[in-house]
Amino acid sequence: MRIAIFENIMTPGGHEVEFDRILVEEFKNLGHAVEFYVPENFSFQFDYQTPVNRLKGDAVTYTNSRGLKKILAAARREINRQRWYSQLFDAQKNFDALIIPTSTYRYLRALNHSELKKISVPLIFILHGINPTEAPKFLAAADKLSFNKNIKAVVLTFGDDIFGERRDNIFTIYPPTYTARDIKIPAPRPLISAPLTIGFFGQYRREKNLRGLLEVYLKGNYTRKVKLMIQGSTMHAEDSEDFEKIIEQYRGVEGLSFLHKGLIGAEWQRTIMNVDALLMPYSAPRYRYHWGGMLFTAIGFGKPVVASDDMNPEVFELYRVGETFKSGNLDDLARVLEDFINGFDKNFPTYKKNLQAAGEDFSPVNFAKRLEKIMEDFNG
Repeated sequence: MRIAIFENIMTPGGHEVEFDRILVEEFKNLGHAVEFYVPENFSFQFDYQTPVNRLKGDAVTYTNSRGLKKILAAARREINRQRWYSQLFDAQKNFDALIIPTSTYRYLRALNHSELKKISVPLIFILHGINPTEAPKFLAAADKLSFNKNIKAVVLTFGDDIFGERRDNIFTIYPPTYTARDIKIPAPRPLISAPLTIGFFGQYRREKNLRGLLEVYLKGNYTRKVKLMIQGSTMHAEDSEDFEKIIEQYRGVEGLSFLHKGLIGAEWQRTIMNVDALLMPYSAPRYRYHWGGMLFTAIGFGKPVVASDDMNPEVFELYRVGETFKSGNLDDLARVLEDFINGFDKNFPTYKKNLQAAGEDFSPVNFAKRLEKIMEDFNG
């Protein structure tokens, strides 16, 4: 098939960039041709080695947008979305399927006002989770599009329905792991005599409660050598300032290191490979409904985790890829973190076995095959 990917979200790096890479590389590995359709001002953070088609209408970024500016940016994006949809409709003779990789119910709702709703090839909207507030709007938008069997919404989730609701044009599939694509995987190093290196990674936001983690970590009673490495990229000025305050506050503390920088490609992969485990102490209701990019990075890289119990609990019910603590409970985090560090060598064989099984179940190639089947089964 000739698969077109319409990407209009510009980010400084991170999981959105890697998600597109999974689509491009895994579909190519399955024998498909892949090309991008993007707004005319779209700036790629990674060279996907695939053709790019430019659409009239500028992409809008929400970076550092707040209040009225964010509302105006959203309005501009909605206007441009209709322009992009119209151009994609005219271009459909050039591809056999169209994927919109990071969608919301708004993308489906907007389609009802566009001629693209009459598309004659498979159109796949990928939604990275649906929360309870969004669900009625999402289902209503999907219902209005049910007349065209080519239009399909694919929700990345661990169940087979959307809060008990099913539709013929809604599909649920597992999300994919992020894997090391640019570096050679080193042989595991013995840990018993070496410091255990734990990493806290990803986009820094205050909701991730880094200060709480640091207080808990530094008070722990550990029976082995341990180091904590903290990396964070920031999209908003207030998050950047807050992260810099934390770095300054803990500067010089033995066993702590910080990196305030966005990482991508081989640099990101090497940084993940250089730690032995990952910490995800952040708590928020949305993590129950949206798959965790860092959790699926940990699985793809074979790294055990300590995570809040609201981080994709279905994964931990299936696989013991690490340990969980009660969401928002720093005392429980302290207990779990101490047990995790002190018992790491003993429990690592169990973690390793489960990480390998989860890595296969959620592998990028299996993800691409599931999408491929949905596209090939269009028109009933």
